[in-house]
Amino acid sequence: MKTSDYLFDAHPGWLDHTLANYANSLPEVKTQLPDGTHAIRRAVGVLELRPPADRPNPNQEALIVSAGVHGNETAPIEVLNGLVTELLDGRWPLACPVLLILGNPPAMVAGERFVDVNMNRLFHGAHGKEAYQGLPEAARAQFLEETCRQFATLYPYDLCHYDLHTAIRPSRREKFALYPFVAGREVPQAQCEFLLEAGVETLLLQHREGTTFSSFSSSVLKAESFTVELGKVRPFGQNDLSRFTGIGDALRRRMRGLSPVKPKPPCDHLAVFEVVHEIINTGNSFRFHVPDDVANFTEYAPGTLIWEDAETEYRVGPSPESIVFPNRDVPVGQRVGLLIRPRQTLGA
Repeated sequence: MKTSDYLFDAHPGWLDHTLANYANSLPEVKTQLPDGTHAIRRAVGVLELRPPADRPNPNQEALIVSAGVHGNETAPIEVLNGLVTELLDGRWPLACPVLLILGNPPAMVAGERFVDVNMNRLFHGAHGKEAYQGLPEAARAQFLEETCRQFATLYPYDLCHYDLHTAIRPSRREKFALYPFVAGREVPQAQCEFLLEAGVETLLLQHREGTTFSSFSSSVLKAESFTVELGKVRPFGQNDLSRFTGIGDALRRRMRGLSPVKPKPPCDHLAVFEVVHEIINTGNSFRFHVPDDVANFTEYAPGTLIWEDAETEYRVGPSPESIVFPNRDVPVGQRVGLLIRPRQTLGA
């Protein structure tokens, strides 16, 4: 029996197994590849891969790579599935421990961003709030937190987490990453090189701790974590995966223990932005003056009215500001969007 048959119950691969068992609670399954690599199916959509103990780990790191926290963001899911297939087929050796996660299988099957509630607002303990009690996505977020904690304690290595997404709207910068806020932390050079190899040339520095998956791993697990936006939402089977070769190549290289390819001009630096203002839905009188179809990184001139309510208004300051993640259809108290401005560039 092939290793993949044992792990995935004779389904063609990891993704097919995950979609077929999205509503099931399956026992943990362990097996070993011919080269000694250990493969553990921790749960539906959660796979841990561990190289043989005597194989060098040149970068002295462990990786968590997640996708599908939003179920309709399918391209990164397909990229991870392809890497799993390559590894289980023995096409290249694994050098570091890896935890691979398909975050929200029910939403993946439904082809929706989420089923009951946005899962990427349920981490860093937010799943315990009363409003989310009894919701399957809250239980899944809690389970993923605990699984990541266990993984982090197993290995005395530097931990990195890449949470892969695609955006629900167009973007004037197609691929960009968000770096969770940790006081006093700077982006390491090796991470800049990884992002550039992945085709990501824009970095947004978060301004406070959040409830996203990458914020949890950054703050709680002390990982070098990034939310990575890689393009536009498409259904399964409709992605042009040639547009995602950068992230696939960069992850494959990391899993093999190789250093990133040194970037060359003009793609040898990251454009870095910082948050100027977080837009929150303040209630019934809240009015958001950004069109529904506006692209991420659309720039607004000084003095432009962005939002208002019965008590206050927000206008762009003395220099232009750009909008990211605009979404007026969020509950009261949640984020409607972020206004950002350029900060610097980071060279590789």
